[in-house]
Amino acid sequence: MTELGQSTLPAKLYFRIGEVADLVGVEPHVLRYWEREFRSIRPSKSAKGQRVYSRRDVENLMRVRELLYAQGFTIAGAKKRLQKAGVEPEARTPKAAASATPGKVRAQLVALRAEVAAFLDELA
Repeated sequence: MTELGQSTLPAKLYFRIGEVADLVGVEPHVLRYWEREFRSIRPSKSAKGQRVYSRRDVENLMRVRELLYAQGFTIAGAKKRLQKAGVEPEARTPKAAASATPGKVRAQLVALRAEVAAFLDELA
């Protein structure tokens, strides 16, 4: 991946979606789509409800554009590459929730309830 030059970004802390679209070289609807796909891109909202991107968001968007357009990665491939680089957080896996059956969860809750009851008895 090519290194992003800090000089390519104006000396501002926050950017509006139109400015970011011009800097990154994509349409605003593409930015909104990438927000949903990449967890590392999370613009805040202004008091008026407009998206406000930080410098880090803009830098991450430039990385995403480089991976997708210049290097030909898919969305999934770009996510994996950014995860390896430490930019994108690891994907959440519903594995833990799927392995916990209702019977196991109930047994854990009953055991926890018994521990809390025993603790309250010691306090009394």
